[in-house]
Amino acid sequence: MPGENLTRDEARERARLLTVDGYDVALDLRSAVGPHSGAGPRTFRSTTTVRFRCAEPGASTFADLIAPDVSSVTLNGRELHVAKVFDGSRIALDSLAAENTLIVDAWCAYSRTGEGLHHFVDPEDGETYLYTQYEPADARRVFANFEQPDLKAPFTFTVTAPAGWTVLSNSAPEDGPRPVGEGAALWRFAPTKPISTYITAVVAGPYHHVTDVYRRVLADGTELVVPLGALCRRGLARHFDAGEIFTVTKQGLDFFHDHFDYPYPFGKYDQAFVPEYNLGAMENPGCVTFREEFVFRGKVTDAAYEGRANVVLHEMAHMWFGDLVTMEWWDDLWLKESFADFMGALSLAEATRFTDGWVTFANRRKSWAYRADQLPSTHPVTADIQDLEDAKLNFDGITYAKGASVLKQLVAYAGRDAFMEGARRYFKRHAWGNTRLADLLSVLEETSGRDMAAWSRAWLQTAGVNSLTPHAVCDTAGRITELAITQEAPEEHPVLRPHRVAVGLYRRQGAGGALERYARAEVDVTGARTVVAELAGAERPELIVVNDEDLTYCKVRFDAASLATLRDHLDSITEPLTRALCWSALWNLTRDALMPAHDFLGLVLRFAGEESDIGVVQMLHAWARTALVHYVAPAAREESARELTQGALRHLRQAAPGSDHQLAWARFFASLAHDEHDLQLLDRLLAGTGRIDGLEIDQELRWTFLEPLAAHGTADEARLAAELARDDTASGRRHQVRCLAARPSAGVKERAWADVVDSDRLSNALVEATISGFDQPGQRELLAPYAPRYFEALERVWAERSIEIGMAVVRGLYPALQDARAVVELTDAWLAEHPDAAPALRRLVLEARDDTARALRAQECDARARR
Repeated sequence: MPGENLTRDEARERARLLTVDGYDVALDLRSAVGPHSGAGPRTFRSTTTVRFRCAEPGASTFADLIAPDVSSVTLNGRELHVAKVFDGSRIALDSLAAENTLIVDAWCAYSRTGEGLHHFVDPEDGETYLYTQYEPADARRVFANFEQPDLKAPFTFTVTAPAGWTVLSNSAPEDGPRPVGEGAALWRFAPTKPISTYITAVVAGPYHHVTDVYRRVLADGTELVVPLGALCRRGLARHFDAGEIFTVTKQGLDFFHDHFDYPYPFGKYDQAFVPEYNLGAMENPGCVTFREEFVFRGKVTDAAYEGRANVVLHEMAHMWFGDLVTMEWWDDLWLKESFADFMGALSLAEATRFTDGWVTFANRRKSWAYRADQLPSTHPVTADIQDLEDAKLNFDGITYAKGASVLKQLVAYAGRDAFMEGARRYFKRHAWGNTRLADLLSVLEETSGRDMAAWSRAWLQTAGVNSLTPHAVCDTAGRITELAITQEAPEEHPVLRPHRVAVGLYRRQGAGGALERYARAEVDVTGARTVVAELAGAERPELIVVNDEDLTYCKVRFDAASLATLRDHLDSITEPLTRALCWSALWNLTRDALMPAHDFLGLVLRFAGEESDIGVVQMLHAWARTALVHYVAPAAREESARELTQGALRHLRQAAPGSDHQLAWARFFASLAHDEHDLQLLDRLLAGTGRIDGLEIDQELRWTFLEPLAAHGTADEARLAAELARDDTASGRRHQVRCLAARPSAGVKERAWADVVDSDRLSNALVEATISGFDQPGQRELLAPYAPRYFEALERVWAERSIEIGMAVVRGLYPALQDARAVVELTDAWLAEHPDAAPALRRLVLEARDDTARALRAQECDARARR
């Protein structure tokens, strides 16, 4: 990895020298099919012609290319000595002219890690599927280029591939595929508009391809026609609900046209659901790629459909924020990701059937942000990205969810009309160009009249999350004489910010009545203490919510009376968003060791069964499992596990037959099942000798039930092989690999460790599945020997593997299940002994250490409460 890095200073110098006029890229993908012979990787021919200008004739620069073999490099008609100019990741270019033509003929490697041009063979039918994934800098694995976002250029792609395949790129083909030799065809695509290298794309293979069209009459009376495509592997075609995807796509295009006043600029709009994808999706203009897990093979809850719709809309927002207007360098990654996250949530709630999209945002997305913002690696929304490794790690909860939360705060601060008008001016002023933070702030100042510099300093250029706590004083008549909000900041980031918040007062109507809001005030919280004068004189509340409606980004705290109300009446809150905010606040109290894990689990068991929002229910399940595994005092784990498992089974049996809630509780119960009776129930459900009314045991749920059976030694290798025989698909193989690695055997764990740490034979998807199965909470003693081995292997893994696989191994195999204090000590020792380890590697280890130290504090809190 280190030899493949690129620094910000290098990129700035290259951007100062060069202007790129265009690329012609020819890829010959016929080698993707058929047997592969030879010890090296399977390769394809890549021929690139780059036309570019140099501001200082005679200067030197470099092009980027990662390839096992380069046949020739020609600069301005002069053939360069490959061995002298190519070092494996860069091509040295000296004595540049004012106008230059670079031609590179290379053999590039197909990828099995999801980086570059990924090669996948479907075990179900033997068909080969290809797709590209580049962000932040893997286009150089497919063709020679200047790999940085501010050297935009038009791209013309030509692809030779097996006849009968579907081949797509960012733009439409100029004509139909032209036969070239036996069994092959050539596709030539129209030149793109100027775009960055990281969002170019090629998708090729015998994909199942469904088409539709979007039409809209624009303000000038012309009709915009956007051809739509949706693709997946043929093996998934029977599960593919393309109609639902097209519905959300059209709703999104309507919404963004209504608000952006800039017609969709990329011609067509294809959406390809591809195998073994590392991300959720990628915003390649005109050719968006998604992980194929969004094609649901079995029954899923409505939260899954909502999540997919949100991703579709997030990527669509990128067509404007990120593709049309692109950040200059990865420092301003937030300029696209925060906006896409915010606009995705906004359009979801206002343009689709998922009208409670902001509930999910408050409950799920902001939870991601709060965790990231309390790690030692936290950073401002506008980050200091010195190189590509930094960039790779900053696709995090701060850049996405905190940034989106900050934009939601900005809308409350500046007004929605001013915000949208600022976006419209931003697109028109910077179309096809690159921007920095200042470019956005200038248009927002124009439209809002607000001081954006001060707002930016507080919200975009500082790190950390504030806590807001209400303090109410009431008179003897039971009325508020003063309601104040105190604001706190962590010691590491002592910044108090301006918060525009809604403060809600709640009380019950009668002893058993609903807990409803009876008073509300909006106020600007500034400094350490702010009085909410508007609520003086209101009747004493049972519950005060200081960030009602979720306008700002903060951790919500409660006064003692409000917390007591939630302990007894959380399910009485009628407003879904307020309930979600309260659950989120309670989880933050638990993570911060201010509420014992046992208390949080008790609230989940008491109230989660009454929660109507299925996305909130599933989030509560995830939090409860984290609390059980990491935050409960070790001596009480067995007792808490029994209580939680029994409660999950009770809610499963009480849930409406066939409902989303029933399915969610079934999955949660399976994730907790550990004693003989639990496992026997799962076994009977799989065999058909047991039954829970309305619960359909489809193939995906079968694998969900088999994992705990494998982890507890009930499902052996033969049984898992038999299950694979009934589901011999790509998904089935991933499930089987995970279950095999979950078995409670020293030999099994040793093989799984070797497959991931000592070998690169597994694809990215199977690495992920193996790690997931390896790490079982019920196998702490079995996994204990791997704690020291983890630290011994770290630097070797980071040096030898791609950054994507390296990140998966470093995060996934960290020994978080072992004694927290001992793991912190091991981690501190490694950090002290390896001060010069790669900064990105040290960051990942520091983050894992912080999670473990947090777990230790939570365990101590839980233990104290149980005494």
